[in-house]
Amino acid sequence: MGSSNHKKLSGWQAKYTLDSIRTEKFSHPSEEMFARILNFYGISWQYEPKLFELEWDKNGKVKLAFAPDFYLPEQDLFIELTTLRPQLASFKNKKIRLMTELYPEIRVKLMKRRDIRDLMVKYGLVEEAQSIRGTASQGGMNE
Repeated sequence: MGSSNHKKLSGWQAKYTLDSIRTEKFSHPSEEMFARILNFYGISWQYEPKLFELEWDKNGKVKLAFAPDFYLPEQDLFIELTTLRPQLASFKNKKIRLMTELYPEIRVKLMKRRDIRDLMVKYGLVEEAQSIRGTASQGGMNE
């Protein structure tokens, strides 16, 4: 079910330009900000380039799959961003856990809301970072 024949995704389009960021359909503004930081530092990336099968029904049909947000080919690393509050991030945590169990040769890192905010602030995107801070009712004000 899980593949042990992982190959670096080097044949895929590895680097996006600012124009392609504008046309990319990101799921969340934090993904666009992350892509801008990667571009600024000349880090090659791919957006959701691979779907990993994680669970199957008794007939072998895929029940659960996971497409990490970014792949950094030079680091051979997948990155998943989440801006969900911790109580709601358990589903993503489950996917990460299953992925590391089924595909142990593949490196994947989960960046949580606080990690993303800190990175944005560090690289001068303070105003944009405020947009993913959350509200007091979401638990984001004390993160």
